[in-house]
Amino acid sequence: MALNNTYNAYDARPVQQETAVGAAAQLLLLTLLATAVGMGTAGWLTGLAFALASWAVLSRALHRSRLPSFGPANRVTLGRTVLVGGVTALVADSFSEAPPVSLLVGLTAVALLLDGVDGKVARRTGTCSPVGARFDMEVDAFLILVLSVYVATDLGPWVLLIGGMRYVFVAAARAWPWLTAPLPPSTARKTVAALQGVLLLVAGAHLLPRPVNAGVVVLALGLLVWSFGRDVVWLWRTSRTAARPSVTGRTAARKLVAP
Repeated sequence: MALNNTYNAYDARPVQQETAVGAAAQLLLLTLLATAVGMGTAGWLTGLAFALASWAVLSRALHRSRLPSFGPANRVTLGRTVLVGGVTALVADSFSEAPPVSLLVGLTAVALLLDGVDGKVARRTGTCSPVGARFDMEVDAFLILVLSVYVATDLGPWVLLIGGMRYVFVAAARAWPWLTAPLPPSTARKTVAALQGVLLLVAGAHLLPRPVNAGVVVLALGLLVWSFGRDVVWLWRTSRTAARPSVTGRTAARKLVAP
């Protein structure tokens, strides 16, 4: 009974207020972008859709996790989410009118720089949580997808492989559950993931000749294929090892059925 009373006493309002502030900040950023660059309908609609979707998904995840407070690290990630929403709106608007590259690069650069901040804040404040880690990962993945869409308009649709690879992996895990097993920590995996945004940003800034930009993106794709491939092989081998009965188990089974 005491456990049920504690569970029912959970107050989600403080956490939900934080997400509402994030949604308001997103609307403010969209308004500023519209004032600065005259963002069109596509940018507005995409930005509003992103704000609504991110608010709804985050609110649901926080309510299910029953976090007692939002936490400083999640605030940093929420700020990154707002910046990613601005980048998403600018990229959507770029299909009708090219946005100022400097503005898009600036928002993206700040979002990428803050990527390493939220994890450090979580560890220093002792506020690490599964929902916070997932929040950070999803924001990273979506930013890479948006950047790959932007760069693909110049270099071709093959660039979308970078942004779509993680989502293909998640979809494949529904068919092959062994892909959902936890992976061991890997500095190489983290480095490759961080390089994706940097290399796509370099290509999207259009500061280098087009062939060089293509080479930069090919490098990013090659590193990502290597990283995903290595993890898939490790997961497959681990699943095979777990499914294979041990020698001791087989010997015991033979003794049980032996006459």
